[in-house]
Amino acid sequence: MTIHDVMDILGASLIWGEEYLDREVHTACGSDMMSDVLAFVKDQSVLLTGMCNPQVIRTAEMMDIICIVFVRGKVPDEVMIELARDSHIVLLGTKRQMFSACGRLYEKGLRGGASH
Repeated sequence: MTIHDVMDILGASLIWGEEYLDREVHTACGSDMMSDVLAFVKDQSVLLTGMCNPQVIRTAEMMDIICIVFVRGKVPDEVMIELARDSHIVLLGTKRQMFSACGRLYEKGLRGGASH
């Protein structure tokens, strides 16, 4: 699945990273707790979160997350967008709740990558 596919499945809007929409994603993680994200197995993942602060981008950098989807209509500020730009992390936004967004991606074949 590509980031563009994720965008289509969720009816998400592009915040930043148009040139990276063809990148492949292998797994997804949905969490508002960055400590849980740090426990997640990394591998070209998508992070779905309602958390909207620079720590989200920093965590994504450490975990090889290539796309962040902000759920519940959350919108990152310019500082976050600049951090994502520097790390080539695609940012998407959707009005969907996290549960339904994760469910739609799961329904279309994207799985989590946790080892437990």
